[in-house]
Amino acid sequence: MNKKTYDEGMAVRREVLGADYVDRAMASADQFTRVLYEFVTEWCWGAIWTRPGLSRKTRSLINLAMLTALNRPHEIKLHVRGALNNGVTREEMTEVFLQAGVYAGVPAAVDAFRAAKEVFDTVDKE
Repeated sequence: MNKKTYDEGMAVRREVLGADYVDRAMASADQFTRVLYEFVTEWCWGAIWTRPGLSRKTRSLINLAMLTALNRPHEIKLHVRGALNNGVTREEMTEVFLQAGVYAGVPAAVDAFRAAKEVFDTVDKE
């Protein structure tokens, strides 16, 4: 593992997803899952999210589109919260989910809307 890339990834991950979420995830890691968390932190957050070519907002929009196309509602929830932290509006998310619905299928868009609504409901209560 490249410690510099990992540390940079951890910083971005904490900024986007929230320190509490990341701390809970890392604390829950065991011998089996720790390697996955380290991999994700180093490669996804450290090697990719720190690149200068796209803004965090753009990266969030891309992630939401891809996760919708892959129909990954659990990850959509996580990235909806991160997208809000990165300045993505609910209206922009609506457009991403609709666009993905045309190209990836309406059922995937329905699941994305449901997942995002759960996050919005939680955020609105905080």
